[in-house]
This record gives sequence, C-alpha cells and structure tokens, in this order.
Amino acid sequence: MSLPESVGNRIRELRKAKGWTQEQLAEAAGLHYSYIGGVERGDRNISLETLEKIILALKVPPFELFQFDETSDRKQIINELMVLINSRETTELEILTTITKNIVGLVELQQKKN
Repeated sequence: MSLPESVGNRIRELRKAKGWTQEQLAEAAGLHYSYIGGVERGDRNISLETLEKIILALKVPPFELFQFDETSDRKQIINELMVLINSRETTELEILTTITKNIVGLVELQQKKN
C-alpha cells in the first residue's frame, strides 16, 4: 500500500471514530467533500497545508496519521479514546490519567490472581 493510501485510510479511520461524514470533515477543514473522498482513497497527492487543515479539523496530533501498525479493532478503540480526550484541558487529562492508571493497576492485579 502506498503512503497516500495509508494516510488516507488513517484519515478515514479517525473521521469515522469521530462519527463524522466526509462532508462534516470537509466543512471543518474548509475543503470540498469530494476532495476528502479522494484523499481517503489515496487518489490525491495532498500538500502539507491541506494535511494540516485535516489534522486541525480532526483535532489529533500529526503523528496519529502515521500510525499504521495496529490491528484494526485495536486501532479503532485507540482512535475513539484519542477523540474523547484530545479536546480536554490539561487538568482533566491529569484526572483521566490517574483514573486510567488505577484501572489498569486493578486489571493487572486481577490477572495475577487468575
């Protein structure tokens, strides 16, 4: 798979994790929906400026577009988590991190018991 196809697939995954249509992403990024379709199919060789518009619209860190190695179920869950936490304030992220660490600790403790 080519880099434009891989990036396009990631954009589609992130868009769907957000529950958006191509039209909604296009509107948020200031682009035409048919252009987003071309990007997601890997048909477009987009500029860095356009890529930045899409990243800002999705509200994800740029590196997220290049995370190709996860299995699709795992990637979908991680995408959903990223969408949930990305727009949170730092204090909220600190609270969520503490809660998550506590939950992971409990899960690991339970696994050791079994």
